[in-house]
Amino acid sequence: MLRVDALRAIYPELSRCIVVTNMGAAPAELFSLGHQPGFFYLWHSMGLASSVGLGIALSRPELQVVVVDGDGSLLMNLGSLTTMARYRPANLIHLVFDNEVLLSVGRSFTTATATGSDLAAIAAASGVPRTGTCRTEDELRQAFTGALAARELACLVAKVEPQGPPSYFIDLHYMESRFQFERHLRRLAETGSAAQREGDHD
Repeated sequence: MLRVDALRAIYPELSRCIVVTNMGAAPAELFSLGHQPGFFYLWHSMGLASSVGLGIALSRPELQVVVVDGDGSLLMNLGSLTTMARYRPANLIHLVFDNEVLLSVGRSFTTATATGSDLAAIAAASGVPRTGTCRTEDELRQAFTGALAARELACLVAKVEPQGPPSYFIDLHYMESRFQFERHLRRLAETGSAAQREGDHD
């Protein structure tokens, strides 16, 4: 399975979520499928997508948050799994693309998953209530839609080929992305507050 095909399989659902990505190939491929104001790409922040996504999920429980991560990035910050499990935000899905290499530096190094480490099992042992490993687009689509419907913390690992996009270029400056994302979150909060006030008057 290619990561871009996996992303394409769940893009209709992702486009309606708040999405925080790791650095490298995943954000470039997600951007190529169609940028949304709720997508936030973490340039030069390897390992931090899970922590940023957790913070948003905890502070904005009314939003569905998805972290798009990689095996190398998650292995840099395994402690985020235990922190996620401690707080168990029901609105957070942690999607990890595992290609068993550090692709962004030219496949120079394999990761621990190439020699037997199982990220889904590590997440489960950390206390994440819903975990799984997917190897096809159909498996991922079913697992992802199931996690959305279940409304509980999930960590889904998608095994993908070590192949990146033709270009890592994203036609969106990182500062522009940051402010666009912040404005989007603020707008959603204002819209929700207005809807709540209207409901109170009914």
